Amino acid sequence: MTTFKHHIFCCVNQRPKNDPRGCCADRGSERLQAFFKKEVERLGLKGTVRANKSGCLDHCDLGPSVVIYPEGVWYWVGTEADVTEIMERHILRGEIVERLLMPGHEKEKKGSG
Repeated sequence: MTTFKHHIFCCVNQRPKNDPRGCCADRGSERLQAFFKKEVERLGLKGTVRANKSGCLDHCDLGPSVVIYPEGVWYWVGTEADVTEIMERHILRGEIVERLLMPGHEKEKKGSG
């Protein structure tokens, strides 16, 4: 049985266009989740890192929302370059990518990593 060192959950929640809570899928989260999977492959991490689709993570208004476990670090991810930075810095080197931390989750993760 495979034991993953990291689980990356990407919200791909969909809501109606007029929902005031927003929708990660409308902000490109499905494309970004697929790119996380490509980065796992590129970096040779298949079997130790899993990039999963997730339902609502309750931050769609700030999305696309991503949370990485076991650390419990929450990120806002907008581009493929953000994904690459998270993979290379957080996943490979254990560094928190401060500039991409989800608003409201900055303090609890300062100095972690």
